[in-house]
Amino acid sequence: MLIIGILLFGMLIGAAAQLLLGRSNSGVDWGMALVAGLAGSFVGGLLASLFAGDGLSLRPSGVIGSIVGAVLISAVWRHFGEGRSTGGPASRR
Repeated sequence: MLIIGILLFGMLIGAAAQLLLGRSNSGVDWGMALVAGLAGSFVGGLLASLFAGDGLSLRPSGVIGSIVGAVLISAVWRHFGEGRSTGGPASRR
């Protein structure tokens, strides 16, 4: 049950990060939301909680850090993802 909760929390944080960054289309990329949310929650939430002195329990500083981490990961993912989707020199012909 804990794993399902962690996955759902990660997806919600990742979706929130995508909404904060703004989307060109109306949907949420749930694959990107899951990865960015989990990675952002781990990195951002852990660092924010430890810097705030909250330890590893669920506190507002950890949730805010999770969102900030997910926004950063989503922004990097989009930046490098757009470079691949536009194609290389062969697609410019």
